Order: sequence, then C-alpha cells, then structure tokens
Amino acid sequence: MTTATPSPAAATPRRAPAPRLRSTRGRGRSVDRPRRSVLLTVLTGIVLLYSLVPLAWLVINATKTQGDLFSSFGLWFGDSFALLTNIGQTLTYDDAIFVRWFLNTVLYVALGAGGATALAVIGGYGLAKFTFPGKRGVFAVVIGAVAVPGTALAVPTFLMFSQLGLTNTPWSVIIPSLISPFGLYLMWTFAAEAVPTELLEAARIDGATEARTFAQVSLPLLAPGIVTVLLFTMVATWNNYFLPLIMLKDPDWYPLTLGLNAWNAQAATAGGEAIFHLVITGSVLTIVPLVVAFLFLQRYWQSGLAAGSVKE
Repeated sequence: MTTATPSPAAATPRRAPAPRLRSTRGRGRSVDRPRRSVLLTVLTGIVLLYSLVPLAWLVINATKTQGDLFSSFGLWFGDSFALLTNIGQTLTYDDAIFVRWFLNTVLYVALGAGGATALAVIGGYGLAKFTFPGKRGVFAVVIGAVAVPGTALAVPTFLMFSQLGLTNTPWSVIIPSLISPFGLYLMWTFAAEAVPTELLEAARIDGATEARTFAQVSLPLLAPGIVTVLLFTMVATWNNYFLPLIMLKDPDWYPLTLGLNAWNAQAATAGGEAIFHLVITGSVLTIVPLVVAFLFLQRYWQSGLAAGSVKE
C-alpha cells in the first residue's frame, strides 16, 4: 500500500497577501512633514517685524548726525555716515560719564545677577535633592513670589533700605537683585531631572562629602541650567530701570538705563542741550554686550530650556 506524498506546494501554508497601502497623497501630510499653517506663518512674520524693525531703526539712526535725525527718513541712512563719530562723542561726553555708567552696570550685573544665580543653584539643588520638614511650604512661597511683580515690592524695599541708610548706594541695587524666585524655581525643576539620585548615592557610598558631590558630580550636570538662569538674571539686572530710579540720586552711580534716560530728558530742561544722537548711539552700545552674551551662550541656553521636556 502506497502513501501519497504531499507536494511541497501543498505542505507549505499559503501566506495571506500583504495589504495594499492606499495612497495618502492629497489627503494630508505625514508626521515628518506637518501641514503648513498660513495663519501661524503670518503671525510669526508679524512678531519678527515687531522685534526687528525697532532694532533696525536704532542701528540705522546711530549712523546719523543730530541734524540728519530730523531731516531724513527713520528707516534709511542720512547724508553722512557718522557712526564712529557718534561713538567717540558718546564715550567722551560729559567727562566720559557713559563709561562710568557702563562700569556701574557691569558691577550690578556681576554682583547682583552672579549672586542671584549662585543662590538659585544652591537653593534649587537643595530643594530638589533633599527632604526636610516644610518643603511644601517653601514650594508654595516660591510659586507665590514668582507671581508677585517686582514693581509691587519697590516701594517697601525703598522704605526698608532708607531706614538702614543704604539708599543712594550700590548696595540698594545689588541686594534686591540677589533674590530671583523664578531662577530658584527653574533650578529646582532642572536639578530634579538633570541629576540622577542614584549617581549621588553612588558618590556617597564611595565616601564623597556632600560638598564634593555637589562640586564634582552635580555642577557639571547643572551647567545648562546655570547658564539659562544666568542669562535671565543678567538681562533683568542689565535692563533694570525702576529700582535704580527710586534708589539712586547720585548720577555717578546710575546704570546705563537711568543714565540714557537722563540724557534724553536733558533737552527738556532749561538751557539743556539736545543730544538725541548720543542717546541712540548709547542705546546701541548698551545692547551689544547682551547680544554677544546670547550668541556665546546660546548652545547652553537652548539645552537648558529643553531639559525635562522629553520623558525617557
């Protein structure tokens, strides 16, 4: 009796035909190529113009003389290119008071913004990696402090410093600048994600002290957040106007913002000299250090803002 041997074709199970992919052309875009939004493009263009047109006006008019400012179109150059002359006059006008204001601003930024960044790093790291009684209360206080505008605290701060005899001194500007609730909150959230708890425990097991662990293990990981907080506090201190306005009376201690405003108001005083071309040129020189700082620290700044945005 013979047994029929099945053929290879019969032994091999038939595979189901692969489903045909329907063409999605014209029905939408993939995730890699999202659909363009005309409305968002228009809004982005408006915001771009709103940001760049004043800057272009400032740079263009810094090349004009006092007469060309009123006789030429604002967004085009005048008859003569006087940028270098204006810079020289700005730096030497009134016994080089602009240079003094610039050094004052650097002092306020170095001590105020630098100190605020250091305190924010230490406080944020401690709140993120240590547990202690009252931590929830501290969190509520920090969030509440972020919501309070600085101008609301200016008058109470002035009254307190007046009682201490610190008004009309650099400390009346530096000490309030040391407090940055937003910087503290930013470092708190950044340290919680950027510094693994396991890494700290491994360093402690190896015998490292808390100070050494913070300096050699945590600080390198916190570098993007530190640069981000430093940029925010530096810009806030560099552009600070209201606090020095109520704290300082001596022009020798003015920052750039207050000094340029004094130059601008000089034309309205009796016998005052109109120096609008120096005000504009001084404004250009004022924003140059901020632009340079952002360009050099842009890589760290962007990575610091993106930290914690993706959960692994």
